[in-house]
Order: sequence, then C-alpha cells, then structure tokens
Amino acid sequence: MVFNIGSQQGGVVNNVAGNQVVHGGQSGHLTADGQDVRELLGELRAAVERAPLPGAVAPEVRSELDALDTEAARPEPDREEVASRLGRVTRLLSSAGALVAAGTGLIGPISALAGWLGTLGGPILRAIGG
Repeated sequence: MVFNIGSQQGGVVNNVAGNQVVHGGQSGHLTADGQDVRELLGELRAAVERAPLPGAVAPEVRSELDALDTEAARPEPDREEVASRLGRVTRLLSSAGALVAAGTGLIGPISALAGWLGTLGGPILRAIGG
C-alpha cells in the first residue's frame, strides 16, 4: 500500500494502513505562529474583561496577561515562560469561579494557547478539563 499525502494541518492527523483503535479519544489544537498567539491573547484579555472577577483577582490576572503580551511579542517567545504565566492565569480564573461563569469565552483561547505550547500546555488543558 502506498500513501501519497500532500500537506496536512490539524491537531490530530492519523494515516494508517489497516485498522486503528483509539482508546480515550483524540483531540488537538493548532496555532500557526506568533501572530496567532498574540491574537489569542487578545481574545483571552477581552474575555477576562467581560468575566465577573473578584476585585483581588482581576489585577493579578491583568498583570499576567501584560507579561504574556510582552513575551508573545518577542520573535521567539519562551514557551516555558508562557506556560508558567498561562498556568497562573488559569489557576486564578479557576479559583475565582470565572472559568465556569464565562464558559467557552475563556476556555477557547486558553485551550488554543495551551495547544500552541505542546507538551508544556498539557497541565493547563487538564486544569480546564480538556
């Protein structure tokens, strides 16, 4: 059997000859480049501004988002730094109940950013139930 496959993009792509059995499901997230990361951070910031956050949590989350914006603006963002800060944002939002209250508005950009991080984003995805 011969596969002639052109360009593929996706979170999960399976090319198999024969049967394939998957236990536990498959999912993936794709973010193409740094510009997309900055756009996702903009979406996350907008969702945070709409979310009902307690007064003590909001400044901390905004501070982390500012640091994420700065890191994402670099030609080669430090993914470990992004993962650390995004994890902190996720924990803060979760502890404030904002992830449940805001739903996909927050979870969508967090999930996509975690996908861009690759294996570093795994703990973040698990924290949001992904």
